[in-house]
Amino acid sequence: MEIFFPILRLLAGIGMFLFAMYLIEESLKNLSGRNFKLFLQRITKNNLGAVAGGAIVTGVLQSSSMVSLMVLAFVGAGIFTMKNALAIILGANLGTTIDSWIVATLGFKVTIEIMAYPAICVGGFLLFMVGSRKVYKYISYFLLGFGLLFIGLSFMKTAMEAQTFDFAKYESLPVIAFLFIGFVITLIVQSSSVTMALALSALHSNSIGFLAAAAIVLGSETGTTIKIVIGAIGGNATKKQVAAGNFIFNVLLTVVAFVFINPILFLITNVLGIKDPLIGLVTFSTFNNFLGIILFLPFLNFFERLFKQFYKDSYTLNAGFIGHATINEPESAIDLLRKEAAYFIHNSMTYNLASFEIEAKEMRNDETYKKLNKKRDYYAKTPEEKYEFLKHMQGELQVFYSNLTPKVQGEQTIQINQLVSAVRSSMHSVKSIKDIQSNITNLSRSSKDIKFDFFVEHKKETEQLYQKLNGFMISKDTASYQKLESVFNEIEHNYSSALDNLYKSALVKPIEDLDFTTAINFNRELFTSNKAMLVAVKDFLLNEKDAEAFNELPVYRT
Repeated sequence: MEIFFPILRLLAGIGMFLFAMYLIEESLKNLSGRNFKLFLQRITKNNLGAVAGGAIVTGVLQSSSMVSLMVLAFVGAGIFTMKNALAIILGANLGTTIDSWIVATLGFKVTIEIMAYPAICVGGFLLFMVGSRKVYKYISYFLLGFGLLFIGLSFMKTAMEAQTFDFAKYESLPVIAFLFIGFVITLIVQSSSVTMALALSALHSNSIGFLAAAAIVLGSETGTTIKIVIGAIGGNATKKQVAAGNFIFNVLLTVVAFVFINPILFLITNVLGIKDPLIGLVTFSTFNNFLGIILFLPFLNFFERLFKQFYKDSYTLNAGFIGHATINEPESAIDLLRKEAAYFIHNSMTYNLASFEIEAKEMRNDETYKKLNKKRDYYAKTPEEKYEFLKHMQGELQVFYSNLTPKVQGEQTIQINQLVSAVRSSMHSVKSIKDIQSNITNLSRSSKDIKFDFFVEHKKETEQLYQKLNGFMISKDTASYQKLESVFNEIEHNYSSALDNLYKSALVKPIEDLDFTTAINFNRELFTSNKAMLVAVKDFLLNEKDAEAFNELPVYRT
């Protein structure tokens, strides 16, 4: 038992430290809002500004991984270039050492109770009393995270001080073994701050020497890059370039610092005169990250060219057809725009059906779209990624439409206006389904018959509706004004009858207010989505006259 409890205390300390970091990250991220993102965009006009921005933002948010993942998202959206992204990440690596300075100067110098207990007390009361308000909720998160961080550190420190952890017998191990230990710990917990805290705790308790602690911290520099590598999997070429660049930078920096580890430590202890091993360790970490900026910043242009040779996009657009078009040939451009709009409507339909867990094998097995989606890993994406894919695709179509508009006139203008209108309506349909995803989950998994039966009936009607709409799109059934009007009347009937049946069911078996609201909201948004998808098919298939007449249906704007 003497061995067991210190190990449990150490693991509890690590878990508490990680949870505290999560609370602090979440609070600062939500309290800062979009300001940090705008700040990053403004400051990245040059490499030095990008480094400074990465350091400042990470210094505040206290997570280089979070900043790096945020940068990856910007890169994927085309906001940042690879060079600027790498410069920000270099700065982020330096900024994360601020947390180490706080831990080294306060965590081991000040009584834990003075720092942690009041913060947790105030944070807990705020969360309980006014936690429903966003600002106070995240202020509470910050205070709770701040307090738990130091309590977790106290747990680790106490565990290290126990006689159970006698590292003296490992002193004979080569220094590279401690480098590997630092890498593995960070690979597991995915936080270099935790690894630093463990190293500081071990060093404070004299469980390991200064050299071994420095090697552990050095190993964490590479271990923390794995999260970025994982975040880039499935992304575009630029995201992979940034992840690869970050990984190689850290590996090279680790190698250089490890080769010169003894001279660097001599510089810290003898030249700079830092005798406190805890301050010396965080100085070592800060020095290495600053060294990385000096070594790699002048060569960012070279690395950008190098990585672009290794990672190239096999396609540049989410769109499948307009990438091959030229606006100087309007006839062929319109033809490709029509194919693109059909592809967009197809993917929008499969997104909506997948939200209801409807397989739609016939649609997914369409050879043309199957090949395009396989190339883009569309079906392997999460619902959120599919939604983002469709948003980007719509943006590409809008840009193409804007560029093509001055090149066409008369009948051609009408054609492209209807096509882009079809895309907009299709996206509207998708957005409505996305907005009720929680309602869909609630109803489909409900143990209450009224709610579950309500969902099953809508699922059946939705599958039948999309079979008809897809039939129009693939020309198995020729579309006409009358047939589409009949489909709309069916959508209107389903909407009204669902409400009537719900009210009747509620009279027989009472339904809770919240459940009633969920069902009504679900029915209304599904009606909006189905109507928007019908309008998309209408604009895509009907001529101008019939399409305009369709808009005059008495209940069209319901």
